[in-house]
Amino acid sequence: MRHSSRCFSLVFLGLLALLLEIGTPTGSSAATPADKGTPSPGSQAEHVVLFVLEGFSHDSLKGAAMPVLKKLIKEGSVTWTAGGVEPALRLPTMASLITGMPVEKHGITWNSFEFSRGYPRPPSLFDYLDLSGGRDSAIFFMEESLYQLAKPTPYTDYQLCGALRPECGSQKLVAYIQQYFQKATSGHGYGHAVLSLPHLLVVHLPEAGRAGVTYGWNSKEYRDALQAVDASMKSVLDLFTHHKLLDRTTVLVTALSGKGTDPGGETPTSDTPVVPWIVSGAGIKRGQTIHQPVSIIDTGATVMRILRLETHTEWDSQVVEEIFQTTAATQNSVPRAKKR
Repeated sequence: MRHSSRCFSLVFLGLLALLLEIGTPTGSSAATPADKGTPSPGSQAEHVVLFVLEGFSHDSLKGAAMPVLKKLIKEGSVTWTAGGVEPALRLPTMASLITGMPVEKHGITWNSFEFSRGYPRPPSLFDYLDLSGGRDSAIFFMEESLYQLAKPTPYTDYQLCGALRPECGSQKLVAYIQQYFQKATSGHGYGHAVLSLPHLLVVHLPEAGRAGVTYGWNSKEYRDALQAVDASMKSVLDLFTHHKLLDRTTVLVTALSGKGTDPGGETPTSDTPVVPWIVSGAGIKRGQTIHQPVSIIDTGATVMRILRLETHTEWDSQVVEEIFQTTAATQNSVPRAKKR
C-alpha cells in the first residue's frame, strides 16, 4: 500500500513558525553535484539517511554477512546500548523517534493504526525541517501501523506498505525509493511539487525482526533477512553515489527493537530495550565508540544538528555532540540550541 501526501497551509506555517521560533538555515541545501566517492568525514552534510531496523543488535552481526553496515560501523561513531522507550512497541517507539519525546509526552501507547485517534499533536522532526527553509523529507515505512504518524505536512512525502501486501519486502521498498529519486530529479517533480532530492530520507526495514519472530532468532531465515536488509541499505546508498551526493551525506542507523524482541505485539515482551545507534559519513568522527548516554529519542535533535539547524528545548531530544568532528569551521557553522 502506498500513500503520498502534501499539504500546503500558510496559516499552519505562520502559527507554527511563531510557536517554534525556528531560525533560518545556515547553508544551501540544494542537491548540487559533488565528487563521487565515499562519505568524507570532513565534509558538511546536506543530506541525512536514517535507516530504522527491527530485531537487530550487536549479536546479529555474528552470523550474517552485512558488509555495508560493518563499514558504516568501522568508519563512524557507534553505541550498542542506546535506550529505547516504554512500552517497547513499534508505533510508540517510532513516535518517540520522530517527535523527540517519551511516550508519556507524545501520548501514543497503542500499537496499531486507529484512524479515530488522529495524528500526533507534538511537532515532529519533519515539522521542524519544513519550517527551516522548506527542507524536504521523504519517509518510506514498511508497516501499516505507522500510518498513525503519516501526518500531512508541507515538503514531506510518505510511502507506506505493510502486511496487507506481502510482496512489499525490502526490495519493493527500495524500488519505491529508486522511483522517487528518478521522478524527483526528472525536472517534473514527484507527487505535488517535489523538485529536489530529500534532505532527510527515512527508510524503515523491519524484515529481520519479522523473520526472527516467525522462524526463530538463530534461524537461517533470520540471517537471510539481515543480509537482505544490508543489501537494501547498499541499494539506497548507491543512489546517493549515483547522484554524486554521498560525500555530503550522513547515514544514521538505529532499531526499534533488538534481537530477540517483538515490537509488533499488543503488549511489550521485555523491559526498556537497548538498541544500536550508528552514525557515519560527512562531519562524523571515524572509529568512535560513543561514551555518553544515548536514547533513541535523541535521534531528532542530532539530525537537526547534522543539517546545521537549531534544536528546540520543548524536545526531550538532545544532540549527541560526541560524534561530531570539532574543527573550528564546523563549530562556527552550527547555531547554538535555544535556551528557555
